[in-house]
Amino acid sequence: MLDLVLRYTAFAVLATLVNLLTQRLVLAAIDGGPGFALAVFCGTATGLVVKYVLDRKWIFHDRSTGLATHGRKFGLYTAMGIVTTLIFWGTETAFWLAWGTELAREAGAVLGLAVGYVVKYNLDRRFVFGPRAAEA
Repeated sequence: MLDLVLRYTAFAVLATLVNLLTQRLVLAAIDGGPGFALAVFCGTATGLVVKYVLDRKWIFHDRSTGLATHGRKFGLYTAMGIVTTLIFWGTETAFWLAWGTELAREAGAVLGLAVGYVVKYNLDRRFVFGPRAAEA
């Protein structure tokens, strides 16, 4: 169990770093409100793909094959992430609005992602990679 927690945490940290790096790259290119919104979206998308690939293989040991199967699972994985993404975006945005600094925005992002990942693991275990997912 400890191995699973450490691996999941490492993958969450990696996806978070990919997310934040993507945000920084977008914010460096586009300033202001539109840049912020695009940065949050792009960061979330890149973090999602990285996390799915790692979780599927190393957390849930999913050995399914086929484009249709993976398309359905990625769709479910993404759907489970909607609520957790709202947690992340809400926290990051609240910190940005409250303090208006890059450090505050990133602290809000890290906190929001941490809470979101705990919720997401439980949703994915049950609905995406668990026995119920295999029945669908």
